[in-house]
Order: sequence, then structure tokens, then C-alpha cells
Amino acid sequence: MASAADQDGLVLLRQSISASKAFIPSASADAAAPEVPLAQATHLDLRSIYFAWLNREVAIPEYNASATKLNDELATAGATGKVQNLGFIERLDLITWLEGASEESEYIKPLAGDKDGSAAGAATAAKAGAVSSTAHARSGKGTMDPRLASIYNGERKMGDRNTVLRGIKPTDFSHVRKLAAPFIQKKSHPGSNNISANPSLALNPKAPTRRPDPIILLSPSASSLLRLSNARTFLQDGKFAPAESSDSTATRIHVQRIIPAVDPNRPMRFILVEGSGQFKPEYWNHVVAVFTTGQTWQFKNYKWSDANDLFQHTLGIYVGWRGDQPPDNVSGWGHRVLSTGVDRWRGEGHDASRFRDKEIVEQIWKSIEANMRSRGWRKDAAPTSI
Repeated sequence: MASAADQDGLVLLRQSISASKAFIPSASADAAAPEVPLAQATHLDLRSIYFAWLNREVAIPEYNASATKLNDELATAGATGKVQNLGFIERLDLITWLEGASEESEYIKPLAGDKDGSAAGAATAAKAGAVSSTAHARSGKGTMDPRLASIYNGERKMGDRNTVLRGIKPTDFSHVRKLAAPFIQKKSHPGSNNISANPSLALNPKAPTRRPDPIILLSPSASSLLRLSNARTFLQDGKFAPAESSDSTATRIHVQRIIPAVDPNRPMRFILVEGSGQFKPEYWNHVVAVFTTGQTWQFKNYKWSDANDLFQHTLGIYVGWRGDQPPDNVSGWGHRVLSTGVDRWRGEGHDASRFRDKEIVEQIWKSIEANMRSRGWRKDAAPTSI
């Protein structure tokens, strides 16, 4: 069994988070050294990732400002490195992986020499720009004593089932393809004996990529009935409650939903945000719906700032009070915007009056599903353009 000392610092950081163990920046290799400000730490290889984890709950503007401030402090302290300002999706994906909510990340790749990622104590490297160390590291603090490291180097390394079965290098079994061809041809129907028609026998098939999560944009307007504070309760649980006017710094939430037309067996995770300030151009290909109050200033910084252009590329959704007329703008945008209404809020204890909420939620999800199907969402891939 590989010891914890043989693991990469990024793996150790994730394990420390899972076990609620302390990981502290230090200016000394001494295990008893006190904690120092991040700008003064000299024994933390994962500064950018550690910084992103510490600021996982703050809003994007505050996160950017903190990163700028820390880089100024690093420059003042004479440090050569800088904290990389991670993008919105990169930061979200990294935090989800560190928390243990996901076992894979498109931004974290195995180190050279362990491409299959299956060996015990596999080391991983972050694409986000943080330097990953393969040195014998403690949990975010210092390197191993050289004398102890020499003892570990003299140990006899025990193999695991992967090295016993496969060896230290991947084996190319492509020659078996030629041996299997006659048997496949005999069992195939006439006219279908071409081995290239069977993708399972393709030579060096391209490894599947992780499908991005679809994105739903909420309106940041204070008059919107649906905000980050109540969207999950409404869209996932089918119950409407007024949005809370709290001091929460949350910038996104997740909603799980099975979309039968895309993947009938596995729930899809939707990312809900109220703005597109941190979007990269390709993120717009993942937008499946835009909630609106009819106020056009919401679209000012969107890829398509004109509402008519926007709703030609994605679905618009308006949620108002049942019985009220939707705004003129919403009516003018026509069938490209789904107009719905929920019963007025009568206060806690009147749950019996909320029975229509699930009906509205199902109507919304059916429209989102139809839009995703028409835009090319598949079980294993997202559209490359919308």
C-alpha cells in the first residue's frame, strides 16, 4: 500500500478537507512552526488552489479583489510566484472536486507516468496553474526530512493489483484486432462484416470527454420572483416561497434533474447563476434557459444584448403572479419566451394553496428539455454552438 507521503500535495489537500484536518501555511520546514499569512508562506506548493478553497464562499468581485491584494503582498514580500485568478467554471469545478462531491474534473489531469490514474497514491496536477509537487509533502505544510526520505527510498515497493496485472507500462493489444476479424466476420450478417462498423474494435478510440453542466441564467432584478435563494426549492422541490433578502454571498447554486430526452438514466446537474460576468465565450453554448422579468437591462452584458437575438438562441422564461398580465416586453417576444404564473404567497402555513406550483415547474422543465433536445444536447456531449 502506498504511504501518504508518496501522494501528491493536491491529493493530500483533498484528503485533509475530507477528514477535517488542519492544513496551515508555514514559513519553516519545522512541523511545529506557527501559521503565517499566505503572502509569507514558503512551504505551500498549492497556493492558488488553497487560496481558491479559502475563498470558496465569497462573491466573484470580492474573490478577484482578494487575489489582487494577495499578489501585491507577494510582490512586496519578494515572492516569485503569483496567485492565479481562476475563472468561474474552473473555480466551481475545482471546489466541487475538493469537497468530494465529484470524483472527476476536466481541469485536473494525472501526472506524466500515471496517465491511467489507476495506480495507488496517484498524483494529480491542476490545470488551473497551481504547481503540484511530487515531493514527500505533509498536508499543505513543508517537505519531509531528508533522512526520513532516504529511508523511504530504500524501501521495497510493493505492487498493487494494477501493476501485477498490467505491469508498469500500458500494453498495446491492437494486434488482437486482426486475430478477431475472421470471427467477427463469420458472426456478422451479410454486408455488415466490415470491422470498422463496430466502434468497440476501433484502433486507439478517442477517450470520452466529460459533458459540461448546462447553465440557467436567473434575473438579478430585485423584482424577480425567482432568485438564487429560492430557485432550488422551486425548480427541484416544486414549491414556491418568496426570495430571501439576506446577506448571502453565494454566486451560484446547483439543481439536479433527469432530462429523459438527453439522459433518461442519470440526473443532470444544472448550474444556476444571476450574471454572466465571469463567462468565457464557450460557456454561452451551455446556456439552456434565461429567466427574465421583462427588463432589458438584464441583457446588457450578454453575448446577445438584444432580447430578440437572445431568445432566438435560447429559451426565455417569465415567472409572474397567476392572473396578472405579463409585461409588454414579454408579450412582444412571443413564443420564444415561456410566460407562467404562480399563486400569490399567502404566508407560512398555507401549503395547501401551493399545489399548483409543481404543475408550473413541470411546464418549465418540459420547455427546457425541448430546447436542449433541439439544440443538440446528448448523453455524452453538449452542443458546440447554439
